[in-house]
Amino acid sequence: MISVLTPLPVLLPLLGAAAALLVGGRHPGVQRALSILVLTAVLTVSVVLLVIADSDGAASVSVGGWPVPLGIVLVVDRLSALMLVVAATVALGVLVFAVGQGSADGDEETPLSIFHPTFLVLIAGVANAFLAGDLFNLYVGFEILLTASYVLLTLGGSAPRIRAGITYIVVSLLSSLLFLAAIALVYAATGTVNMAQLAVRLQELPDGTQLLLQSMLLIAFAIKAAVFPLSAWLPDSYPTAPAPVTAVFAGLLTKVGVYAIIRTQTLLFPGGAFDDVLLWAALATMLIGILGAVAQTDIRRILSFTLVSHIGYMVFGIALASTAGLAGAIFYVVHHIAIQTTLFLVAGLVERQGGSTSVDRLGGLAAASPLLAVLYFVPAMNLAGIPPFSGFIGKVGLLEAGVDDGGWLPVAVVVGGAVTSLLTLVAISRVWNRAFWRPPAQSPARETAEAAAADAGPELQPAAVAADAPGAADTDDAAGGSTAGGGRQAARRAAWQRHTAVATDSAPATGDRAGGRSRERPLHPLPRVMVGATAAMVVVTVGLTVVAGPLYGVAERAAEDLRDRTPYITAVFGSEEPQ
Repeated sequence: MISVLTPLPVLLPLLGAAAALLVGGRHPGVQRALSILVLTAVLTVSVVLLVIADSDGAASVSVGGWPVPLGIVLVVDRLSALMLVVAATVALGVLVFAVGQGSADGDEETPLSIFHPTFLVLIAGVANAFLAGDLFNLYVGFEILLTASYVLLTLGGSAPRIRAGITYIVVSLLSSLLFLAAIALVYAATGTVNMAQLAVRLQELPDGTQLLLQSMLLIAFAIKAAVFPLSAWLPDSYPTAPAPVTAVFAGLLTKVGVYAIIRTQTLLFPGGAFDDVLLWAALATMLIGILGAVAQTDIRRILSFTLVSHIGYMVFGIALASTAGLAGAIFYVVHHIAIQTTLFLVAGLVERQGGSTSVDRLGGLAAASPLLAVLYFVPAMNLAGIPPFSGFIGKVGLLEAGVDDGGWLPVAVVVGGAVTSLLTLVAISRVWNRAFWRPPAQSPARETAEAAAADAGPELQPAAVAADAPGAADTDDAAGGSTAGGGRQAARRAAWQRHTAVATDSAPATGDRAGGRSRERPLHPLPRVMVGATAAMVVVTVGLTVVAGPLYGVAERAAEDLRDRTPYITAVFGSEEPQ
């Protein structure tokens, strides 16, 4: 049974992508249903694989029947199966959100004919990376997901997205070239890229050669995981993409890099040569990332910097290299994938409700949409590590492992982790206070209008100022409508007003706040599918707290296997000792 199920998390999305591409333009409804069905099947298969791996141990499949280590080997153990389950869960939630957004917007932001096949290819690449039993197949998994991510990041073709895409592509290509060079050197030194075989052969190499190979792989994966000082690319790349794309990027892509670090550091290089370096990197990633978050005023950028910051917790657990540290890191990876994805989906709803993600342009969202306030508050408190949520459980596990280590550097990282948690609470509380809790009458609508008019172009600024000026009349004359180009100006002003919805939607009862007559406009309800998908993800994040005990147990058993290494090697080679 395991031989049949193991390839499916990779094969099903690829076949689904091909089918979705064929039916995309003519039958969008079929494409939606097909994509959701494929990811539902992937999630079901992943859950079965996790149950089998947890009860029976690791197993491997040689694709095409080639003997090990000549062919492609897919390996399922507790770690890879757990990552598959959480990846499929968040991918399904994001896809449903994207379907709702596409239906509400006429697919302007996420064109169905392109989005669905590319999204499925992305998930196939993620699954292939988690299951890869050799370094080159791991590289292929990265390239599949990165190629798909280039398309998703630039959907819509706007200038900010193209600029962000260029940065992302350059950084990704740099890390991929470094990874490929490391693979070539590993093969030249050992004659294999099979990870189970490398676990034995690398130990026979001189210490200097091992350090070179380990450092190259570690740097390549640290770039992909956004570990400081290799993380500057992330806050500028993710926030410009459509909401569902940003959510899946933030939740999954960096964690594939973290997974690769865990796998290679424990299986290939168990000596701990870079543990102190990783501890310093973890501390710097935590503090620099969260200080960047505190300095931001845009919700998406705040979340992007907290994403970087909390990668430091995972690196901390890896650097400790103990069973407790690795278990805490694995649990925190699962927690953070779900939480970060959910918060970026909420940010997409906030932008839709308030017209902006800048906390300086928002206000009164709690009164305007109490459900949206709840959807933000629960995962935000979870991210900050407030008891009894899973974020608190994961952080306590990691901090206890650091204290038990006894060294001064792990204790220093423990202190840094506590400070990071407090500053995370500061950052997300400021979003709550200014965007949700602040009365609409105190939201700076005039500044919002002027800033949006400046973004729209100089020809619209007079109309914008006139529309917001004291005693302004809602006529074409106030917007230049009586001029020769009045028709075009009126149409463009209507587009501008939609862009600056925060000036009205976030303040449904502004009255004479700007000195003129009421500019009240009824709030449009958020699309039910988008809200439902986000609410389901919030339930998942709460569910992590409910099942924290069994989940932490799986993480501990996975950590024991990682430290032992024997279960992985035996799963690939059976009773034979790899040469």
